[in-house]
Amino acid sequence: MNANENTSKPEAALSFECRQLSKSYQQGPITTQVLSHLDLAVKAGELVAIVGSSGCGKSTFLHLAGALDTPSTGEVFINGVNIHQLSEKQRAKFRNQHIGFIYQFHHLMMEFSAQENVAMPLLIRGDSPKDALAQAQVMLEQVGLSHRTHHRPSELSGGERQRVAIARALVTKPSLILADEPTGNLDFDTAEQIYQLLQTLNRTVNTSFVIVTHDLTLAAKMDRQLRLEHGHLKPLADISPSNLESVQNEQRQAEES
Repeated sequence: MNANENTSKPEAALSFECRQLSKSYQQGPITTQVLSHLDLAVKAGELVAIVGSSGCGKSTFLHLAGALDTPSTGEVFINGVNIHQLSEKQRAKFRNQHIGFIYQFHHLMMEFSAQENVAMPLLIRGDSPKDALAQAQVMLEQVGLSHRTHHRPSELSGGERQRVAIARALVTKPSLILADEPTGNLDFDTAEQIYQLLQTLNRTVNTSFVIVTHDLTLAAKMDRQLRLEHGHLKPLADISPSNLESVQNEQRQAEES
């Protein structure tokens, strides 16, 4: 190989991009601006954390990113597709194929088993029940719940339910996972297990994760940390075990201001 030849790896493709994304709500004569000309680019396989105070627009951002709401202005691209130019039917199909959602509350269907809950997105897109259940079983094994396949949510712990929710989000092999406080209702030890699981699955399937959270310990484990403030995304100071406390103090001061 020539010594002058460039041996650097090619840049990873973008799996998710927001361009000048804005959202406002009108109530009588009052306009509330939630997001304002927000830009974000996420590479394939990247883990991105977004932190911010309550009411700063994190949930609004996720709804726009996941094609669950429409922006006032701006564009959202997933795998190069402008999702808000799709029809409602096309958006629903696109979400099923390319986006996975993880919520603070697992939103499992209580009358179905863990395996059936995980298989549901595959059944919705038209896979045969046999194939959907087989893929769900594989996904449950990956999240360490092969022994809980036929248990219903009421028979699972909080951490196990969240693992089922993660398996359901990943079973379609989406390019993007949008997560809203995925560890918000878990104790420290269970949350730590979920952290490790997300990172392992990210490496295994090369899915991008965009996680909104108050949990700076979780944010510190991501590849990149951003703060949503006054409708804009700003880089968050580097987080490491040595400076986590100071960043947490900074976060509290921002929320109180």
